[in-house]
Amino acid sequence: MQRREASLFSRLVLRMALVLALGAAVLMSGAWFYARTAADDAYDRLLLGAAFQMRESLVVDNGRLAVNLPSSAFELLGLAGRDRIFYRVVDPSGLTLTGYDDLQVDMDLSVARAGPVLLSANYRGVPVRVAATGRALSDPALSGWAYVIIAQTTEARQALASELTTRASILVAAMSALAMIGTILAVRYSLRPVAELGRALRQREPHDLTPLTVAVPRELSPFVSSINHFMHRLDERVKLLQRYIADSAHQIRTPLTALSAQVSLIDEERLTPEDRRHLARVRNRTAELARFTNQLLNHAMVIHRFDSAQLLPLSLTSVTRKAYRAAIPITIDPDIIVSFEAPDEDVIVLGDMLSLREAIVNVIDNSLRHGTLSRLEVRVSSDGAFGRVEVEDDGPGIPPGDWDHVTKRFVSSKSGEGSSGLGFAIASEVATVLGGALTFREKTQTRSFAVVLELPLHQEDKS
Repeated sequence: MQRREASLFSRLVLRMALVLALGAAVLMSGAWFYARTAADDAYDRLLLGAAFQMRESLVVDNGRLAVNLPSSAFELLGLAGRDRIFYRVVDPSGLTLTGYDDLQVDMDLSVARAGPVLLSANYRGVPVRVAATGRALSDPALSGWAYVIIAQTTEARQALASELTTRASILVAAMSALAMIGTILAVRYSLRPVAELGRALRQREPHDLTPLTVAVPRELSPFVSSINHFMHRLDERVKLLQRYIADSAHQIRTPLTALSAQVSLIDEERLTPEDRRHLARVRNRTAELARFTNQLLNHAMVIHRFDSAQLLPLSLTSVTRKAYRAAIPITIDPDIIVSFEAPDEDVIVLGDMLSLREAIVNVIDNSLRHGTLSRLEVRVSSDGAFGRVEVEDDGPGIPPGDWDHVTKRFVSSKSGEGSSGLGFAIASEVATVLGGALTFREKTQTRSFAVVLELPLHQEDKS
């Protein structure tokens, strides 16, 4: 089973899809990182703003630290409706002035003296974001550092990050889809010269080996040049083969004709009975050699004509009548009854006259030499879709088991009887090329054996 290769279009589209998918994955990862950073930055600003407000509310009253928690700080944090707020105010002695006493941070609070500190932690089993800031107290009654610690859960910032990531992902997916569509259209358009080149090759006549003149991009120029170089070499080979066939036909047929003439001039009266038998064998072998050579050359001619000749509408009746006259020898046994039947209207098929006539001549000749005993009938008929040429004789016929083999070259059911095995092969090849078939009809008690050449009728375009 032949392995089916992927097309260039699918390869390019697949690779571009992989590149776009990789790019989309990178962009989505970047969008997720940016969304997390943006959400943290926005909510960290709210958290620091609240911490600064609470820090500024720390005052020393009568030698004691007091705090008047501003409502604006909690209103600011209340913008994140999903989150819970925890706070703790630590006095200079390290005791909790107000808030959640168990709100501890894994850091030295003295670090917050240089500036606010932000860190992530877990409080009461939930992740929180913590802001810590310090304030220096310089009152004569109380001096030292007080600290404000605020913790906020992360539900709101995670929701914001997810929303930003989702929107960015939708945008990236939409752009990737548009890019993929554009890539497909661009690749399809870019590969159009390849399809035009293939179309130009398919539409060429079989005998047209002139150089291609299709306008192609520079990338395809080496390919077109290679095709033109190959066709030039092939054209030279075909011309050489044609000259060889023509020379062979002349060089072989002429000596065979002369040999047959020389053999016929031998005077049998002076020969002994044994020499006469040898002469008869020489004559038979010479005739078989001439017939076999003609069939070989005719077979080469048929193949060449189908590669170069243009098919035209033909009258199957007229072609069959010419083949009938050419195949029936003048010296046929007078005891053999031969007949030709054809309908009044023409049976029109599409074909090449010389090749089709040669095919019918071979079928008739094969019947005369290997089948006919006392009767040979050639009929032309049609049934509305196919035209048929039937060659029927009263001979023994060909066994059904050999029908699939006798249409092959050099295969015959009459081995040892001077059969070359090319007659049916030529007829079958012609029928196949013309869209028809060479079939056989089995001999029965009421009907004789027949070879049927079936061809599709030519339908004229009436538009």
